[in-house]
Amino acid sequence: MLNVNITESAQDYLAGLLEKQNCEGIGIRMFVSDPGTPKAETCIAYSRPGEHNEEDLIVEYGKFNGYYEQRSIPFLDDAKVDFAEDKFGGQLTIRAPNSRLPNINDDSPVEDKVNYLLYNEINPSLASHGGVVSLAEMAEGFAVLEFGGGCQGCSAVDLTLKEGVEKTLMEKIPELKGVRDVTDHTDTSNAYM
Repeated sequence: MLNVNITESAQDYLAGLLEKQNCEGIGIRMFVSDPGTPKAETCIAYSRPGEHNEEDLIVEYGKFNGYYEQRSIPFLDDAKVDFAEDKFGGQLTIRAPNSRLPNINDDSPVEDKVNYLLYNEINPSLASHGGVVSLAEMAEGFAVLEFGGGCQGCSAVDLTLKEGVEKTLMEKIPELKGVRDVTDHTDTSNAYM
């Protein structure tokens, strides 16, 4: 279920922008890039007829349709889009408090569960050594990880990977097949020693 509030003033502002595009049936598409990570960004883009995906959730507003990427919906929970006029014209603001860390449940995709554990449980303990680990991709059920900061090039990274990161992820995400490391550990310039 979608829980996004586009205020009346934001709807009017967006409708005005869409009108200037001179394209019958144009709407907006809302999504989150890099969802569930500290790099997450909530985006609104034009969606011309035929540009949206078949899986998109369509919401009809008074003057336009909004298309919401299915993958982004949990990250858009409690999002608010508002427009406030000021002496320079005005500003559209998007507040999406769950874009970086969504509510995880048993039905969440494995990628979301991995990111949640990395950023809430694993990275806080690696931070004491100046280290960080992020999910590069999911490949055939494996979490492909990349270490950075003090972990990159650290002589204890194999122990950290096997006894810390992999053990935690495998215990808490039973459907995960395993963990792989794609970090270039030959670069020891920031390594924790």
